[in-house]
Amino acid sequence: LPEIDLANTCNNNNGNVFPGTNLAICHQLGDDVKTCQNRGKIVTISLGGATGSTAFSSDGQARTFAETVWNLFLGGSSDIRPFGDAVLDGVDLDIEGGSGTGMPAFVTRLRELSKGASKRYYVTAAPQCPFPDAYLGSAINAVGFDAIFVQYNNYCGVNNYYDSNAWNFGV
Repeated sequence: LPEIDLANTCNNNNGNVFPGTNLAICHQLGDDVKTCQNRGKIVTISLGGATGSTAFSSDGQARTFAETVWNLFLGGSSDIRPFGDAVLDGVDLDIEGGSGTGMPAFVTRLRELSKGASKRYYVTAAPQCPFPDAYLGSAINAVGFDAIFVQYNNYCGVNNYYDSNAWNFGV
């Protein structure tokens, strides 16, 4: 199973995890999630991040992980649900390390699982600004995303404005 680390709000450092896993139990956040949703806010879970390294060995593994994410956080069902009965609204991919292998299959499987659901589920991405993104480029080109939030704060940040080699003016 995956792990979640929500800093000092909820993490696996204190041993409050589901038995036999490193997945933190964050049921106290479930009511907060539902409160935000009741106020019209979309609540997603972000996978990856600056220190995360996400890699699938195959499309099959990516599809299986999509089903795991669906069951743990979205519209599926599992005895293990980190946020209790709260159902998140989607997944954001912030893949900054690892590999792009399987990313299109992961997103496609999430789309298949959400088809015909009673509510809309979102899939978003936060690629780095060099195009195409090394880890998400194939998925962005192959599968529909609901939103793309390009990270201009890294390689293409304003601090690189005067370095024309740091910008890709061709896209």
